[in-house]
Amino acid sequence: MSKNALWTTWGRIGKAIAKTLAVAIAAVALLLVSDITHPQAAAAYPFWAQETAPETPREATGRIVCANCHLGAKPTEVEVPQSVLPDTVFEAVVKIPYDTSLQQVLADGSKGGLNVGAVLMLPEGFKIAPSERIPEEMKEEVEGLYFQPYSADQENIVIIGPLPGEQYQELVFPVLSPDPTTDKSVHFGKYQIHAGGNRGRGQVYPAGNSSNNTVYNASAAGTITSITYEEYVGSKITIESEYSDPVVDTVPPGLKLLVSEGDTVKKGQAITNNPNVGGFGQADTEIVLQSANRVKWLMAFFALVMLSQIMLVLKKKQIEKVQAAEMNF
Repeated sequence: MSKNALWTTWGRIGKAIAKTLAVAIAAVALLLVSDITHPQAAAAYPFWAQETAPETPREATGRIVCANCHLGAKPTEVEVPQSVLPDTVFEAVVKIPYDTSLQQVLADGSKGGLNVGAVLMLPEGFKIAPSERIPEEMKEEVEGLYFQPYSADQENIVIIGPLPGEQYQELVFPVLSPDPTTDKSVHFGKYQIHAGGNRGRGQVYPAGNSSNNTVYNASAAGTITSITYEEYVGSKITIESEYSDPVVDTVPPGLKLLVSEGDTVKKGQAITNNPNVGGFGQADTEIVLQSANRVKWLMAFFALVMLSQIMLVLKKKQIEKVQAAEMNF
């Protein structure tokens, strides 16, 4: 191969490499810009629990994994019947109360209403009732709600949300109980039910990075020399220390700064307010899968006891009459 041909070949290779690098740089730049201009919205999405805990949302300690992202503690209630018969539809109600006048910080830094979401862990064999099995009066309560199984093989674990909290502070789940006569893996008895409810955006994304709905702390100790604001990015706080290079902390939009230029901060000191007005809570309850035959036998037993008591009273009255007649004689 001649020298000119060699140089031509190397030139083509160099152009190809340069083109590949340019495409890669453009792709990375586009990804970064999209994350900044269109940040993820942590708006009470229960299905994010599937990313962090694909097997089950309840850890060995009993904590539901939604608490990993929703760090604030708020009350949640669950109501179910004390007992249900096989192959019947009943209501499981998850209550997620909060002050509807509250406004939360949204992903773009503006203020808006709170969303709600819930996860309901039913016993094995229980599941959301098919639409044709739901009674008409119950259909009005669940109209517009979409219940999603936690996984294809876990129909007993149901998630829902996000939903506007102003309308759905009480979520009604239409549940179908199993029939042990047709499903041999299910037995009559008492079972546990676990429920979790969140309101508002989370403080941590599933990847572990913080949202703009949490407190930001200084990453280093020193003096704040400058604070600049950039749209879609937030505030950039420069902290200079005499022992290390300057550090720049970025605070997303929507947070209120508690520091200003010239202030001295310690490492880990809060430099913003805590905007979170929502939180997560969980509750546990029990339900009994009751056998109709057991109920019939129990009623028969009560009837027998009542009849026996009545017969004893009548016998006592008879004896008293006989005794009274003997005394008169």
